[in-house]
Amino acid sequence: MWHLKVINKYFWRYKTRLILGIVFIVLSNYFKILSPQVSGYVIDKVERSISSINTSTLNALHHQKSYNILVKQLIDVVEGSSVSFNKSIILCAVALLVLALLSGFFMFLMRQTIIVMSRYIEFDQKNEVFKHYQQLDANFYKTHSTGDLMNRITEDISRVRMYTGPAVMYLINLAATIGFSLFFMLRENWRLTLYVLAPLPLLAITIYTVNTVINKKSEKIQTLLSDLTSIAQESYSGIRVIKSFVQEKAMLGFFNKNSETYKKNAISLAKVEAVYFPSMALLIGLSTLLTIAIGGWYAIHHQYNVTAGTITEFVIYINMLTFPVSAIGWTASMIQRAAASQKRLNEFLQTEPTIQDNANAATTSLKGNIVFDNVSFTYSNTGITALQNINLHINAGEKILLLGRTGSGKTTLAQLLLRFYNPTKGNIFIDGKNIQHLTLSNLRTQISFVPQDVFLFSDTVSNNISFSNEKESATESIIASAKFASVDAEIKNFSNGYQTTIGERGVTLSGGQKQRISIARALHKNPEIIVFDDCLSAVDAKTETEIINNLYQFLHNKTAIIITHRIFSSFKFDKIIVLEEGMIAETGTHETLMQKGGFYAELYRLQMQDIATPKINE
Repeated sequence: MWHLKVINKYFWRYKTRLILGIVFIVLSNYFKILSPQVSGYVIDKVERSISSINTSTLNALHHQKSYNILVKQLIDVVEGSSVSFNKSIILCAVALLVLALLSGFFMFLMRQTIIVMSRYIEFDQKNEVFKHYQQLDANFYKTHSTGDLMNRITEDISRVRMYTGPAVMYLINLAATIGFSLFFMLRENWRLTLYVLAPLPLLAITIYTVNTVINKKSEKIQTLLSDLTSIAQESYSGIRVIKSFVQEKAMLGFFNKNSETYKKNAISLAKVEAVYFPSMALLIGLSTLLTIAIGGWYAIHHQYNVTAGTITEFVIYINMLTFPVSAIGWTASMIQRAAASQKRLNEFLQTEPTIQDNANAATTSLKGNIVFDNVSFTYSNTGITALQNINLHINAGEKILLLGRTGSGKTTLAQLLLRFYNPTKGNIFIDGKNIQHLTLSNLRTQISFVPQDVFLFSDTVSNNISFSNEKESATESIIASAKFASVDAEIKNFSNGYQTTIGERGVTLSGGQKQRISIARALHKNPEIIVFDDCLSAVDAKTETEIINNLYQFLHNKTAIIITHRIFSSFKFDKIIVLEEGMIAETGTHETLMQKGGFYAELYRLQMQDIATPKINE
């Protein structure tokens, strides 16, 4: 239960709605609880009218009853008027109708305040969770599945809303109904009340026992649901791989296996919850039976001021308690599920990102003088050392080619520059300022990054390109960026041009088109520093040459780091760096590296040989 304490800040934020809701619940129950007294009075009045033996006794008992002040005023009007018996009964019936209408009206207001409040809380909580998700670092997303993240922001928050809305409303309503009922029942006849409420201790024991089981099962079910969501999400994202390997049947079997486990646990929980309602019905039935049996004995022997009206009044009280008492189990179940879900949410909300702004972080305009000072980095989740003792100086405006085999640390170097990770050892400076002393937004705003794994949103081509710089979203600027990336002509051939909606992750585009739109997005940002991470692997040689020539014009006076497996012979680089097993193996210009005859020279020779080799038409 203590996991739900974090929700109290939302209750405080919407305290006006909560307080009004409580007032409306009390008023609704107050007017509803008067009906049994009016009904009891009517029964006694009918009994007096048909009884010729004990009329005086019944009148005496009537005057000894403890009615509410509003009911007393109604009785005084009925008894003091000269209206006929039939009209007095009609008057009481009208009073019961008015009480029902008033109770229903305040019940409507009750739902309009508390249930609406829960929707506001749900809105705020989803925003809080989404905002926190965006602040978490890259390493967090390597160790947590997308399906689990989605399940927590949807299913878990929905279950918490059931606590902030229906559960709170029913809990307060339960307290008000039981409070009013007990007050008037004890005031009317405390002996009969004790007999009637005798089954309640058994009820409390049942609720406690079942709730303990429900809590454990709810936590397990939520975990299983996250796993199921993750499987479905990965299957949808990788549907082309599944189809290409004809693994639909295997994936269906895997999903069925996990779905069957979830189903069994959900059914098991449903069976436990099903114990509540029969138990409630049994206990309510016992209470009604005790009311009629013991109340009837007292009424027959004229003991303790019990009349037929008293029995009627108590039976109505018991029936009024039916739903609130039944809702104890339902409400407890909602609270237990909400607690289990909030616990899962708290796990992420209490996770502090390892990459965040330092206390003295500042903002500044960057030109692009980059220094890697003895930088080393080891991935914490795998223990793999990606970079070792990197010392590198890139002057502002220089164009750098970063070469190396797969796993040599090229991408890691780029990610450290954008502070997706912090170096395990050493520091990175830009314009003489340690990047850890700059705010993340300030640093990343001034660096464009074209990742190796291209990601496009399910939106228009225009919006995907302007995503990097929404302030400069004019059509002319977007087209200019697309032209630099050599993709403008192809976009214009799309069904709706730049307004064509591409599929999820750009699934409707070819690999080369996705890469070039990603390049256009980076260029549209127009930063002083730009990093290309193997972003031309899916384009042909002719298009590659065209893009390189365009980039040579665009990158004038800008600092650029181009990470690739290939050598761009048409692009004049100020410096070429070769990484080998996380260390700088070679550095220099094209001419100096060719003279060394090392890895770069061998790669260049093989690449030129490949170009010179004639292709055989099959």
